[in-house]
Amino acid sequence: MIENLLELDRSLFLFLNGLGDPVFDIFWLVITNKILNAIIYFILALFFFNKTNLKHFSFLLLSVSVLILFTDQFTNLIKYTVSRPRPCHEEDFQGLIRLVKESCGGAYGYFSGHASNSFALAFFFSRLLFKIKWLPVSLILFAFLVSYSRIYIGVHYPLDVLSGVIVGSFSGYIGYSLWNKFIYNDSLENK
Repeated sequence: MIENLLELDRSLFLFLNGLGDPVFDIFWLVITNKILNAIIYFILALFFFNKTNLKHFSFLLLSVSVLILFTDQFTNLIKYTVSRPRPCHEEDFQGLIRLVKESCGGAYGYFSGHASNSFALAFFFSRLLFKIKWLPVSLILFAFLVSYSRIYIGVHYPLDVLSGVIVGSFSGYIGYSLWNKFIYNDSLENK
């Protein structure tokens, strides 16, 4: 059963990665760049600061830092425990995949840190700024683009990405729930 799932994952990867076109490579390289995520979420944090105060902003930056630290370290723990090579490190795929960026990344790819961190941030900020009607859908869509970009550029299998989406969504949901219960509401009462 697991072998069938992994074979399907490999086939789906080859199909999706093969859909790429050099015309779109720069777009996907920009989407997959961590700096874009950092800029978007820092702007949203500044928006939050504008609506609240320095104390709440400081707590937000600390909370988001802990969220990313947890999500990223949990992802790395799983990567090194499972030890599934990235597709771009698989000898069977040499000459079959489009590796869009210059390097393949670390040895292991299960599961995608880009996907888990993007979805953790998307869920956290979607709940934090839910009154901006268009924002949650936009953030989730952006997180999906970041996640798909990992397949497009040739460094993750679809199952790596899907697992990252699930773990990141759960992490963002839990992170926001803790923030809302222990930090934000408490700090509003003590204002």
